[in-house]
Amino acid sequence: MKRFMKLSLVAGLLSSTLLAQDTIKIGFVGTLSGANAAWGTSNVRSMETSADIYNAQGGVEIGGKKYKVEVIPFDDAYDPKIAVAGMEKMAQEQIKYVIGPNDDAQAIAVRPIAEKNKIVYFPYAFNKTLYKKPANYAVFGMIASYQWEPAVYKWLQDNKDVKTIAFLAANAADPLNQRDNGIKIAQDLGLDVVEAKATYKADTRDFFSVITPIIKKKPDLLVLSGVSPATAPLIIKTARQLGFKGFMAAGTALDAGILKEGAGDAANGFICQGGADASIQSEVMEKWVETYTKKFGEYNDESNTKVFALEYILEVMKSNPKAINDADEFLKTVDAGWEAPNKFFKDKDAKLKFVGTTTFGQDRQLGVPLTPKIYKDGKFETLFVGSAD
Repeated sequence: MKRFMKLSLVAGLLSSTLLAQDTIKIGFVGTLSGANAAWGTSNVRSMETSADIYNAQGGVEIGGKKYKVEVIPFDDAYDPKIAVAGMEKMAQEQIKYVIGPNDDAQAIAVRPIAEKNKIVYFPYAFNKTLYKKPANYAVFGMIASYQWEPAVYKWLQDNKDVKTIAFLAANAADPLNQRDNGIKIAQDLGLDVVEAKATYKADTRDFFSVITPIIKKKPDLLVLSGVSPATAPLIIKTARQLGFKGFMAAGTALDAGILKEGAGDAANGFICQGGADASIQSEVMEKWVETYTKKFGEYNDESNTKVFALEYILEVMKSNPKAINDADEFLKTVDAGWEAPNKFFKDKDAKLKFVGTTTFGQDRQLGVPLTPKIYKDGKFETLFVGSAD
């Protein structure tokens, strides 16, 4: 009887190991609650949508074998200490790929854990030190405001006669850093910066006293540096109520539904980041959006920038199956100039590839599109399509 129990136990352990090997777990550590929840929620929903599509086909095929894709989410509540606990959890579960965090403070906090445990993580955070050597394991998941702003400001100068600009930022490290970068970009382009120091507390809900002095300076463009999804509609609505008729912009991605609900027509003329939006989507991407919408009952425009990370991870694994359990193999493939067809774009020559050499000195950024979009009557329209290097 004891011999039978031992054999059963061994068989059970082997079975569990095989099942674990047949599943690729991709973690998420980011913000799923609070004022910035939309950022992390769009990440996880994008990941789960892609996982569902692969799993419905029997899994993702890598090296002649099919693997189930499983998403392991962790809410860091926009708190660096909690983010550290989340990354430690990923390390304990031997997860080698983590999407997130969504902010500089959290991304910086988890860096030592990711590097010690050789976890490749994909922050949506703008701090350049995360991606420059000696850092190696972070891959930037989107377009940075400092890559987006030069093109957008120049377009507004040339097409909308924008000459003056004002900046407003929450009194926190990431928004202030974005503001300072934006001011330098504006000055380099010859724009007249009429407001450079205006700030607000992150929990502010009444913006009349904050916005009034800015409006009196009559800027052509008001930049909301690093603004959160919950705060953007409040600032936009207040500015319009005070008579501001110029453009407003943010170098982050926001959802049209949130703007419509919180600001309505006041949001007309607001410009933010796009991603794989309708103007460049392939049929594959259109079906992906349909699957997402059916699963969650709605679609968040931010997911146009969040669709890519999981796909990049799996496509690199297809090229190098050793990368499934070895982050260094993943990075070796990246550094060898890897690229693959981009199934999300209608342009058949479009490629998934890693970029960032000009900005970071190494290819530690996903080659996602630079597609500024402007809000108009409940929807976004694309201004132009570009790319980062």
